[in-house]
Amino acid sequence: MMRLRRKIAILGATGSIGSQALDIARRYPERFEVVCLTARASAEKLFELVRTFRPRVAALEIEPETLPEDVRFCEWVFGADSSARALAASGADDALCAVVGIAGLSNVWTALACCERVLLANKEALVAGGDLVMGRARELKRALLPVDSEHSAIFQCLRARDGNPVRHLILTASGGALRDRAAEEIENASVQDVLRHPTWRMGAKITVDCATMLNKGLEVIEAHYLFGMDAEEIRVVVHPESVIHSLVEFEDGAVLAQLGNPDMRGPIGYAMGFPDRLPYEGKPLSLADAGSLTFRAPDEERFPCLPMAYEALRAGANAPVVYNGANEVAVEEFLGGRVRFGEIACCVRAALEGVPRRKVCSLEDVLAADLEARAYARKFLGGRK
Repeated sequence: MMRLRRKIAILGATGSIGSQALDIARRYPERFEVVCLTARASAEKLFELVRTFRPRVAALEIEPETLPEDVRFCEWVFGADSSARALAASGADDALCAVVGIAGLSNVWTALACCERVLLANKEALVAGGDLVMGRARELKRALLPVDSEHSAIFQCLRARDGNPVRHLILTASGGALRDRAAEEIENASVQDVLRHPTWRMGAKITVDCATMLNKGLEVIEAHYLFGMDAEEIRVVVHPESVIHSLVEFEDGAVLAQLGNPDMRGPIGYAMGFPDRLPYEGKPLSLADAGSLTFRAPDEERFPCLPMAYEALRAGANAPVVYNGANEVAVEEFLGGRVRFGEIACCVRAALEGVPRRKVCSLEDVLAADLEARAYARKFLGGRK
């Protein structure tokens, strides 16, 4: 069946997810018109994308000294919240929200107001603003389509549930670059060690989060909001081969899994083309070549950030915001070479215990809780450098 050409905005266009989404758009010009492209500071990369895709609107958070003449055909937006403001002006049908961290929350909030579908590649928006974001999606009757490989896998499996109740969601984890390291090695791992992810190609921040397994904690919280499952109903299993992207267990014990080679163009393309599947010339999965698929329970002593996610989810209120905000500060300090890798988990633990619980009833409450968590984390890390 012929589908109408959809106008799509790519927020975070120069990052890993944004670049792969644009690869899908480039392959299907009859399906997608790219009307909005945004980035934080990668001006030259964004200029090149604007020349290629010729969007209606483009945005940079950090304004460049000069704007090349050949990209002035479109409307430009600069400064704080430029992605959200550009999106609102673009007339997009769909918004792929791939800005990293809580900075992407305003984009998701705006996308829900002005787009038919939100393709969610920013897990922090739900971690920090889960009830608010999901409530807004229901109120405005917007489709929220997951882009993370794990949540896309669960979403695909749940389409086969046919009304049957689910017992558990099972998120798979690669284990990150340090999954087989001893505790002492993990404590003092270098930036170079941490960024050598064994299976996925991602940005620096999310690669660090994979190494602490805090990324999987964020995904547990995101799954809770996306699929309406309690903490006790969401499990994590380490699966080093990254072939099974996640699983759903039903009440009769049957388990459905979604498999594929580790290539983010799969879940990105599924969200962009939903309900259609869009071939992207990825390498087909060969189970014979894959050989054995292995699984093990996560080691919560070596990777304490994962159990902290369950604590934050059960505590509710501002705890998930604190969990995320403290981590964002700690990861930035680690990537800057100012603290040891082991300080990330210490910082998140200290913030969860030290920042008082406060109710979160509005977007302003979320942002205030995030600022409080960041201030606490900076003070904590400042005393340990």
